[in-house]
Amino acid sequence: MFDFFSNIREILRWQDLFDILLVCIIVYRVLLLIRGTRAVQMLTGFGIILIGYYSAEKLKLFTLHTILIEFFNNLILILIIVFQDEIRKALTQVGRNPFFTSANTMEELGIVDDICRAALMLAGQKVGALIVLERETGLKNYIEAGTLIDSKVSEDLIVSIFHPSSPIHDGAIIIRNSRVSSAGCLLPISKDPTLNKELGTRHRAALGLTQETDAVVIVVSEERGEISVVHHGTMLRDLDIKNLRIQLLQLLNLRKFESHQQNREGA
Repeated sequence: MFDFFSNIREILRWQDLFDILLVCIIVYRVLLLIRGTRAVQMLTGFGIILIGYYSAEKLKLFTLHTILIEFFNNLILILIIVFQDEIRKALTQVGRNPFFTSANTMEELGIVDDICRAALMLAGQKVGALIVLERETGLKNYIEAGTLIDSKVSEDLIVSIFHPSSPIHDGAIIIRNSRVSSAGCLLPISKDPTLNKELGTRHRAALGLTQETDAVVIVVSEERGEISVVHHGTMLRDLDIKNLRIQLLQLLNLRKFESHQQNREGA
């Protein structure tokens, strides 16, 4: 037994262990990235093609085998084209910006409350709205394409921006570093063909942005007066103000701070 471990130590270098660990981490992160996306179905398709390749080789189906050889010779280029959205999303994670970089915890909770009250008022009036909360992935391109505001977040400001008489009510507002950075921002529309046909442009824009970034988007429906929260391409619909607040606190990692504050006040 001692000889066995001695041989292993001689054959296996620490660099090999580090190499294996690094590959495992990369594979794990890739799987997390594509989980729940169309990439999973595409990988299944690639698996079927791979099975077809080996079957054609064994059965001597020369024409099919030749075609599949050409396919795999250009596999890297094919993967880049097919998974361009996923690759772009992964690369955007390199530059990270925290959501509230200049705000203390109490201010953060106050901002969430202002957003919730504004969404409730807009929903009651059936005024459409898109409120984007930047998290780690920067949204500078979308901010600069809108009307720069750089103002403190408040219920009155949000409601006034989306009022139909406002010249910047179309598009989204983006909240960055605890401030309303820009309004009238245009967001990418989701191209997912499986989306519910009743979803309007605002909901599709929210899905489109959250499929590419880690932003959180609050959508107020003009037709139904319904409040939704969208993140990572997932939509939670028809939320009341209580559930909206709970979702935002969870997504912004503020729930534990609120619980701590409540415990202090209770004491």
